[in-house]
Amino acid sequence: MSGAHILVYPYLSAGHIIPLLDLTHRLHTRGLTVTVVVTPNNLSLLNPLLSTHASSSTLQPLVLPSPQPSNFSSNRLIDSMHGLRLLHYPLLLQWFSSHPSPPVAIISDFFLGWTHQLATELGLPRVVFSPSAAFAFAVQHQTWIDSPKNDGPSTVSFPNIPGSPRYPWHQISHIYRSLKEGDPDREFYKSTLLANLVSWGVVFNSFSELEGVYIDHVKKEAGHDRIWAVGPLLPPDDDLMRPANRGGSSSVPCHEVMTWLDARREHSVVYVCFGSRAELTREQTDGLAAGLEKSGVHFIWCVRGVMPAGYEERVAGRGFVINGWAPQVEILRHRAVGVFLTHCGWNSTLEGIAAGVVMLTWPTSADQFSNAQLLVEELGVGVRVGDGTEVIPESGELARILAESLDENRAERVRANKLRDAALTAVKGGSSDKDLDDFVLRLNALSK
Repeated sequence: MSGAHILVYPYLSAGHIIPLLDLTHRLHTRGLTVTVVVTPNNLSLLNPLLSTHASSSTLQPLVLPSPQPSNFSSNRLIDSMHGLRLLHYPLLLQWFSSHPSPPVAIISDFFLGWTHQLATELGLPRVVFSPSAAFAFAVQHQTWIDSPKNDGPSTVSFPNIPGSPRYPWHQISHIYRSLKEGDPDREFYKSTLLANLVSWGVVFNSFSELEGVYIDHVKKEAGHDRIWAVGPLLPPDDDLMRPANRGGSSSVPCHEVMTWLDARREHSVVYVCFGSRAELTREQTDGLAAGLEKSGVHFIWCVRGVMPAGYEERVAGRGFVINGWAPQVEILRHRAVGVFLTHCGWNSTLEGIAAGVVMLTWPTSADQFSNAQLLVEELGVGVRVGDGTEVIPESGELARILAESLDENRAERVRANKLRDAALTAVKGGSSDKDLDDFVLRLNALSK
């Protein structure tokens, strides 16, 4: 017998779609019937999952048209969020009313707060999926509750959050900082985020051993226990969904990268990547390139943008440059990789944690600053390298940090190995598995 029918609705960017599809895979294998909202230009990200469950009729796509720019906002994210609401809200209402056995719940990304209103109109519970950490979720929510001003101390503190985290003004949400009170953009974005904590439940791509204190804090703020941490949502080593193709095709054949890594000693390679969206400034790129060149370390660098002239020739043999998308999960899992220089996006953070590598942090925007703080100050598995464009390390200093980061006896490496083991245990019968089982149980109860 199939379980409850649910609608899964990711926000339309790869970093948000991929982890929610990983969750979808787990929900479907636990017996739920799942319909996934997708647009034509993102259907390719769903296809590997559909192929894995090709013989099943209980996993189906719901292909809705891609929104056009709504001219609601000059901010691309807000305009996209608004465009999705404008276009998809009436289409989803119509789809639900005409479906012979419609879903009993909606699971949607935290950028789709308007689906709380949709779910309320349909008389259904809405579950928020957070592709960010519980810590970052709490900081983001508290920012819009507290409404801090940039007219006092140089840092903004959040005393209501465990540990009373503090941030310089430039690390506070760009959207919050750039929009004035009363601005329609600001009010729309604020209402979207505040709808998250009044929704029926929240699912985090995290695990209690990683940030239990912040998961408990969100439960306290929400006023109920329908908060589940089910991560890290990553494909296991033997998964049919092929980690090498996770999120798209690599610009370099995966086997070429693996062959290059096979020839390197264990934990001798630094992997450098700033995610699928961020493009470094010229100054950042040049500083990073010079630091890698001076360090003498073996490295793989996933690059977006223009490299210094003749760079690849100068580092040939010990540097492997990938222009575009890289098979990141496969790279991090390879025995030769010991260090990850990262922008600290949450997907990358979890992938690094699950691989047990030392993290060199260089956050650039959004939740990356709080993720870096978590890695360095609380978990002790990271070393600070840069801070957006505010702190660009001098090439000689960066070279020193890179060389020293590969030391097998570093305290960060010992802690990274322990955290990796905790992550793997969480999803193999541990805390995350138990949370996922409880989540499925609660969803199934809705259909009775």
